[in-house]
Amino acid sequence: MAQYLMSVLSDSTELASDEEAAAIDVFNAQMQADGHWVFAGGLAGPGNSTVVDARSGDAVFTDGPFLESKEFIIGFWIIEAPHLDVALKLASGGSKACNRRVELRPVL
Repeated sequence: MAQYLMSVLSDSTELASDEEAAAIDVFNAQMQADGHWVFAGGLAGPGNSTVVDARSGDAVFTDGPFLESKEFIIGFWIIEAPHLDVALKLASGGSKACNRRVELRPVL
């Protein structure tokens, strides 16, 4: 089984609607029952982020997102799937459940 990151992309910091939250709960329960679930979570908007850079020795902390972008990651799933086709099918289900675009990447 390979692991994949499914990132939920959004252009708004609004939380899921009640209908979306219910669909996400059903999707999560099905992934758990089918053995694909590893971990998932929602994220605060990019305005709540802090960039930490300690490459030169002393850490430098900068408020706000590293990149300015119209879209950002608002949530994610870590899943396990036997191959890419299954992971793509799960990403499609996640996109439908949360009513947002989902980016799928293998975890190395």
